[in-house]
Amino acid sequence: QVHLVESGGGLVQAGGSLRLSCAASGGSFSTATMGWYRQAPGNERDLVARISRRSDTDYVDSVKGRFTISRDNAKNTVYLQMNSLKPEDTAVYYCKYHNGVLDFWGQGTQVTVSS
Repeated sequence: QVHLVESGGGLVQAGGSLRLSCAASGGSFSTATMGWYRQAPGNERDLVARISRRSDTDYVDSVKGRFTISRDNAKNTVYLQMNSLKPEDTAVYYCKYHNGVLDFWGQGTQVTVSS
C-alpha cells in the first residue's frame, strides 16, 4: 500500500506562484512514475504533469513554460512548482503514484487563483 500526502495549496493572486509537494510512504518511490492531476468543479480529473523514474517529464500544453515537476527520491517526494498562475488553474490538485500495475492517489490540495 502506498500513502500520498499533498501539501502547498492555497489562495494566490493571478501571476503568483505556489509549490505543491507530495510525500509518499510505502512502495518503491524511485521506480514509480509520479504525476500531478487537477480537477475543477464539474470537470474531469486531468493530467497536469508527470515525471518518470528516469526524470523524463511531460506537461499538458496549458501549463508548459509555467509549471515544473521534479522529484527527490531521497525524500520520496514529488513537487510541482507553479508560476504565473491564472484563474483557470483553480482546481483541486492530486498526486498519483503509478508502479506499472497499480495507481495510488493522494487526498488532494486546493489551489485557488484570484483575478
